[in-house]
Amino acid sequence: MGTVTATTMRTIKKLHSEPGLWMQDDVAVPTYGPNDVLIEITHAGICGTDRHIYEWDPWSQNRIPIGITTGHEFVGSIVAAGDECTKFQIGDRVSGEGHIYCGNCRPCRTGNAHICTECEIIGIDRDGCFARYMAFPEKNVWPVHADIPDKVAAVFDPLGNAVHTVMTAGVSGKNVLITGVGIIGLMAVTVARAAGASKIFVTDVDPHRLEVAKEIGADHAFHATDDWIPEVQNLTAGLGADVLLEMSGNAHGIRQGFAAMAGGGTAALLGIPGKPIEIDLSQEIIFKGATVHGINGRRIFETWYQMEAFLLSGRLQLNPIITHVLPMDQFEQGIEMMQKGEAIKVVLQIGE
Repeated sequence: MGTVTATTMRTIKKLHSEPGLWMQDDVAVPTYGPNDVLIEITHAGICGTDRHIYEWDPWSQNRIPIGITTGHEFVGSIVAAGDECTKFQIGDRVSGEGHIYCGNCRPCRTGNAHICTECEIIGIDRDGCFARYMAFPEKNVWPVHADIPDKVAAVFDPLGNAVHTVMTAGVSGKNVLITGVGIIGLMAVTVARAAGASKIFVTDVDPHRLEVAKEIGADHAFHATDDWIPEVQNLTAGLGADVLLEMSGNAHGIRQGFAAMAGGGTAALLGIPGKPIEIDLSQEIIFKGATVHGINGRRIFETWYQMEAFLLSGRLQLNPIITHVLPMDQFEQGIEMMQKGEAIKVVLQIGE
């Protein structure tokens, strides 16, 4: 179904085992199978993962295949579909779950496809969305509501991470501590506020991001190197935070977060430490009777329904987070702005 006249397209690829990403203009439009759709990408978000790939850090060197098309946050329109596709129409505006799940392993068959044992991630394990066209399984497609702008639909992936973390922890009516307000940490602030959190405390080392956090719903913002834990305890009648949303992946930040958490509290951990860390398990988790959740990706598709409901409610403040929309050929400028702290979330306009 559908016809695409173009035979080549522009892409952003990892072509060499060194820092950088490279644009190519003559890459063949991908073929697609009977259960796949072909999506013409209009907008794509630059993720912190893309920055790691660009910088070619040890994680990237051990994970990313040379020659891959990068990018995993997107919105676009279906322009063609395989013969077995029945759920969407040509022209539908869509995004999609970038964790391609197998559907057959035990996690997939028990409602936990977000931790599929055979998962492939677009832009990491297989070609991604920094391209004019992308082949994509129909089962992973998400229809985008007409009232949601392209620049927001392009960042469903990280916003879904934030929604998954907040909703797993259960923040309504509770005092919430968010350690680390990078892109997803900031998104967690506005989601937690929309979900009915009582007081929201945030920590980070970036003064600008702390200010943005307060702008979109944080009640108190602390520099992570300050002695802020007594103040959180004072503001919570000596108890500490009911909920910890750990977004930093920083060893010191993680230890601080658990130390500031109340007895019987709940922790949801999304930040990824660069190496193993030490924590006082007995004092901060066992004797506190804490509940700890590891968060990976988005629940498929429960998180997506929750995310759409939040967006359509009008209660999320994302404009202070999505700071720049740039043409595709300015992707290096976008990454450099993120590196320098001049931008928070950058969205690339892929289509003409």
